[in-house]
Amino acid sequence: MDAFTFYNPTKIVFGKDCVNQLGQELARYGQTVLLTYGGGSIKKNGIYEAVMAQLKAAGKTVVELSGIMSNPRMEKVQEGADLCRKHKVDFVLAVGGGSVIDCSKFIAGVAKTAPDYDWWEHMFMKRENVTDALPIGVVLTMSATGSEMNNRGVVTNWEFQKKMGGFGDALFPQFSFLDPTYTYTMPQEQLVNGICDMLSHLMEQYFSLPETNNLSDALIEAAFKNIMENANIAVKNPTDYEARSNLMWGATIALNGIMGLGKKQDWMAHQIEHSLSAFHDIAHGAGLAIVHPMLLRYIYKNHVARFVRFATHVWGLQRSDYESDEALALAGIETLRAYFKSLGAPTTLTEVGIPAEDLPAIAEKSNRYPTSYTNFTTEDILNIYKSAL
Repeated sequence: MDAFTFYNPTKIVFGKDCVNQLGQELARYGQTVLLTYGGGSIKKNGIYEAVMAQLKAAGKTVVELSGIMSNPRMEKVQEGADLCRKHKVDFVLAVGGGSVIDCSKFIAGVAKTAPDYDWWEHMFMKRENVTDALPIGVVLTMSATGSEMNNRGVVTNWEFQKKMGGFGDALFPQFSFLDPTYTYTMPQEQLVNGICDMLSHLMEQYFSLPETNNLSDALIEAAFKNIMENANIAVKNPTDYEARSNLMWGATIALNGIMGLGKKQDWMAHQIEHSLSAFHDIAHGAGLAIVHPMLLRYIYKNHVARFVRFATHVWGLQRSDYESDEALALAGIETLRAYFKSLGAPTTLTEVGIPAEDLPAIAEKSNRYPTSYTNFTTEDILNIYKSAL
């Protein structure tokens, strides 16, 4: 394993009705709380009422920011930061999934900057470390991104058709409350997208150097299989607590920093997907289900042994059933794509309404950089898109 430094200060409170302890945590922070959430589903399923009861019990003054969209946009970050400044907010509480949490992290960061600060340029284009932010907390309602226990997030600049990631030491949530029952009412499409997202996170870490036998790879394989096992149950029975609890923790552990320790990691599938959703605003998990298998198909010949391990350790394919290691490696990738399809996820760009004529412009805007597995040109990315039509 490569050398590494690991740090994660986020406190996790996990389990049914755990939000009953939220007031105790909130008592540690200031008077005024910015409550952030999405389109209003939390007001229909009782989560809003439960959270507000805890805020009231803690004696907090609440300012609300609703309407945070999937693929949150920089205008929403600015709106939230302006509210923080206007009302002298002390704490940001995000109630939702990855989009709400990501947006809230950067609201908390931008709120601590001067009003004329070009935060998009510094936090996203230059990827400067955000070292000062309002403290934030999370009540998670969707299993997918792992943003509830890491220090990074993604925001879209729709005007320039760029979807970028930022990070910062100050962006770790102080705490995250994970009640698996809060995910019961998620639409089936969101459940499936979340499963694809968490599996993609694991693959971004797995398909990278070093390829020697190490604990991180073994942990990733175990998590991958556990997520799939419980996904198969949850898709058929959305209120199966055991399955939902495993998926909720699986999503968190997939991107809280532990799985990639000692690995170079890759993240090019995410960059390629970000460009798609910056143009067409598709769901992130759906985009990953489309592009990640095609990226793997594009590169597998240079790392056949790793893909053979994926095929045998994760999918249980047998070497004796294939004429060569290369054929076995490719079969593992095709099994992955078939699995996404079996869940009901899209596996082609045509299914999400992205036409071939848009692909050159999307490829040109895609972020790219050398990794231990790839050093893509614009043409490479375009080829991957075309293979996904």
